[in-house]
Amino acid sequence: MPSMNLVAVNGVIQSIAPFGDTCCQQQITIQNQDGVQNFILTPDTYVINEVRLRVGMNVTAFYDANLPVPLIYPPQYQAIFIGRRNPYETIYAGEFDENLEALDGSLKLNVERATPVVTSNGQPFDCSLRDFNNLLLIVYYSTTTRSIPPQTTPRKVIVVC
Repeated sequence: MPSMNLVAVNGVIQSIAPFGDTCCQQQITIQNQDGVQNFILTPDTYVINEVRLRVGMNVTAFYDANLPVPLIYPPQYQAIFIGRRNPYETIYAGEFDENLEALDGSLKLNVERATPVVTSNGQPFDCSLRDFNNLLLIVYYSTTTRSIPPQTTPRKVIVVC
């Protein structure tokens, strides 16, 4: 899989509508302090924990900045991942090395024994995260240290296999 440049957008779902001439795609409109962004959800979009998305829900949507984007307003992105977000929590998605440091240097994980580590289909991930390099992870966390890179003990880690 080629490397992705995942960008997170936090906000509140304003609307959900069918997109295109197939019922398998939806357009989700998210509003935040930066304005409104539209996300296209396809059958390839991973909806974290398979939650039913609803108007008024706080979410984080991720798109790949390496993919082309139509030059329209409001911006319209193809969602790679989308998930419900708790108000005092951050969701990060990106690739990590065997030291559990994000390849972009923005986060380092301190995974404890009690931290749930699951695959994208909800099954336990029984291998050690340190046995892999360039592992795509979705991480839920609330606080970080002020070090460089910031360190956190995540509430949950999802391994995208």
